[in-house]
Amino acid sequence: MASISGQLEELYMTNSRKDMNETLTNVVLTACITPAIMPDRLMMEHVLLICILHHTVGIEVGAHILETVVKQFHAQYEDITDNKECDNLITFIGHLYNFHVVDSRLVFDILKMLVSTFTERNIELILLLLKNVGFSLRKDDALALKELIGEAQNKANAVDKKFQDQSRVRFMLEIMLALKNNDMRKIPGYDPEPVEKLRKLQRSMVHNIASGSDTRLRVSLENILEADKVGRWWIVGSSWSGAPMIGQSSAKTSTQAVGKVSAKIMDLARKQRMNTDIRRNIFCVVMTSEDYLDAFEKLLKLGLKDHQEREIVHVLIDCCLQEKTYNPFYAFLSSKFCEYHRRFQMTFQFSMWDKFRDLGSLSSTTLSNLTRFLGHLIKCKSLPLSIFKVIEFSELDKIKVSFLRQVLYKLLTDSEADELAVIFGKISDNPKLGMLREGLKLFISHFLLKNVRAQKTAEEAELLAQKADLAVKALQAKEGKLRL
Repeated sequence: MASISGQLEELYMTNSRKDMNETLTNVVLTACITPAIMPDRLMMEHVLLICILHHTVGIEVGAHILETVVKQFHAQYEDITDNKECDNLITFIGHLYNFHVVDSRLVFDILKMLVSTFTERNIELILLLLKNVGFSLRKDDALALKELIGEAQNKANAVDKKFQDQSRVRFMLEIMLALKNNDMRKIPGYDPEPVEKLRKLQRSMVHNIASGSDTRLRVSLENILEADKVGRWWIVGSSWSGAPMIGQSSAKTSTQAVGKVSAKIMDLARKQRMNTDIRRNIFCVVMTSEDYLDAFEKLLKLGLKDHQEREIVHVLIDCCLQEKTYNPFYAFLSSKFCEYHRRFQMTFQFSMWDKFRDLGSLSSTTLSNLTRFLGHLIKCKSLPLSIFKVIEFSELDKIKVSFLRQVLYKLLTDSEADELAVIFGKISDNPKLGMLREGLKLFISHFLLKNVRAQKTAEEAELLAQKADLAVKALQAKEGKLRL
């Protein structure tokens, strides 16, 4: 299993995911959905392979095969035929649930659909599914199972005289009662051991990759059957209308809108001078993400290496500075990358130093965006205050004074006392930052607090003075020890 899944992962890396999903689905379903009943162990091993790829490659693998199987089952379950394709399909869906590719919601939806039609053929399918997943369903949602059993009993009473062979209905109700009472002995041929053995193998193989994340697809039967019209909300990056489409005309409008948006974004990328494929990809991901967490996950999935990864930082800073009004989205996303790994923190630091050298060439809007962006990163402790060590406080020009004043004012007014103690305290015990400490103390007293009463209200000026005093004390906190 490890060898096969490893080779398939490599194929996914070197080929189109769409082609791979379609080919894998065709191969697996040709092997498993045969006119004769499929041996249970063989079926389980095929489903286990899908589950491993669902974890290692991405949830679109499981989603694609699940959608295909469910649609095929829905098209066939009412046909009265001697072949066992439908039995194999429902067993396959049951094992997708057993190996945690899909949530219990879909299984309950299928059972309710079968109970509502309640033909002799459907009773066979209900029994087959309950034998495979009944006790797992009881563990996941005992209340929903109880409701389903009640519904089946009512249906059985209503159609009492309809069936020639009443024994199958009675047998189904007995099996349901055994599930309700958690009595495994009453279910003939029930053996949980093969599933448990393969589950252990599954856990050992996906333990390192999954890192505790739940990848089960929480979709309903209706979601899957309407996927072509409404979209697939459960797949990241797939379009979804948010509500069922009404008529064909609205579906056409929606498709055109998606096309227009992507063309518009590509045009915007060209205007923003995103002149390489990597920059364009990063830009498009950032612009089409729902929020900063969504953007963070999608950017990591791009799988960029070394110098390519640094482009994320350059694109984020560039986009932030070019906004007409400041957008905190870029600062939150940048902060997330700094938390994720120190290499991003270093890239942001070097990029900021480049900006410090070019302050004179920036427009007032760009400068304002830069001050707020930097202020946020320092406040969130994503960047240290030592970032200002490259600034010569003895040779400050007007623009640098204005820039530093805005950053420090924002930092002092937006941060709480304990936050300031940590931010300023971090540079108090480093002997190499003595010049920076002296420079900041002089700047706060001479440029920040001087004339502040003339520009602000007495209350604001007093609060700023208190915060500035806290900051200066934090800077001096460990200086005495250093001198000694």
